[in-house]
Amino acid sequence: MTSGILSPLPAQSRPARPRLPWASVAGSAIGYAMDGFDFLLLGFIMPALVGDLHLNLVQGSWLVTATLLGTVAGGLGFGLLSDMLGRIRILAVSIFVFALFTGLCAFAQSYAQLLVCRVIAGVGLGGEFGIGMALVAESWPPAYRARASSYVGIGWQAGVFLAALATPPLLPLIGWRGMFLLGAVPALVAVFIRRGLAEPAPGPRPAPARPKPSFHLLLGSAAARRTALGILILCSVQNFCYYGVMIWLPNYLAGHFGYSLTRTGLWTAATVLGMAAGIAAFGHMADRVGRKIAFRTWMGGAAIMVVVYSLMTSPPGLLVAGAIMGFFVNGMIGGYGALISDSYPASIRATAQNLLFNAGRLVGGFGPVAIGSLSASWGIGRTIAILSVLYLVDIAALALISDRREMPAS
Repeated sequence: MTSGILSPLPAQSRPARPRLPWASVAGSAIGYAMDGFDFLLLGFIMPALVGDLHLNLVQGSWLVTATLLGTVAGGLGFGLLSDMLGRIRILAVSIFVFALFTGLCAFAQSYAQLLVCRVIAGVGLGGEFGIGMALVAESWPPAYRARASSYVGIGWQAGVFLAALATPPLLPLIGWRGMFLLGAVPALVAVFIRRGLAEPAPGPRPAPARPKPSFHLLLGSAAARRTALGILILCSVQNFCYYGVMIWLPNYLAGHFGYSLTRTGLWTAATVLGMAAGIAAFGHMADRVGRKIAFRTWMGGAAIMVVVYSLMTSPPGLLVAGAIMGFFVNGMIGGYGALISDSYPASIRATAQNLLFNAGRLVGGFGPVAIGSLSASWGIGRTIAILSVLYLVDIAALALISDRREMPAS
């Protein structure tokens, strides 16, 4: 006879696998894919746009930075509205704003007009990440939260991958203005997809007349400020390196190696596929062994691979190293959604997601400007290699954040 400890549980007592709400992931991932397609178009159409409007490379870089400046204001505003009024409705509004002003970029007649459109498009973009991640976090069990957030992150890469494949054949036909119009269409479709999503019920949200307690939860104590600082550093390094690499990667392949537009798109697509694989793997590892172990593994891999990639000179080497670099450089993106969700209650979750991640986007927005400026004297390859130092800073910043795998029901 076996002891009670070793006896199997009765069937009715065994914990059942929870029914996972895939609709929230699908809706958030599709919206994020449309944003990724739309936003990363700028990197692929940059040479044509710069030439047509007679801009220099630094001015072109500021179009990216201006978009990210708008994300901070949009992230804070849409995050607060989402925490007070609900996720789905505000998410749809943020996507609509992003889509509208992305389309209006096609009609800009000057650099100033284009800059304004990019800033306001960024305001809409600022609401997308945090609200979608909060929606998924409140729909999924905490034990599955990292992988669910990672699935949403894969949506962005799917959009970038589509942009890498669609731009080479379409850009010569419709020009950079037509590409902006094309980018607005799928983002508008995402608004209607969101209409089929159900609002989660994570617990009571702060009343519209009492927003101040939310900020106390975010920054009101020394521990909260330390956690916020650690997350901000992580998000800043993530975005600085990601945007710095992805905006200039097509130019690096074309200018340094003489790749055609089609070949540049295919090699960039390989990097994006590596990113998608890295995101999926990160989510599962973070749920199984903990957030910090997963983050340290990916950050260390990124620090090594940006150096390795900068040393590649052959087409096969660039293709393989680019995919492996992508696996580590952007594999962490879904982890931030889970990390921030685990660190804050539902009443402040979307605000924390949007404020911290988009503040990191603001810092990261200077990545294309910095890399564009440094590469003028050092070369893009050597400049990309320097990013490895930032990933070491990232590893140190993890010490500021408590390793919390679950939040109390709130």
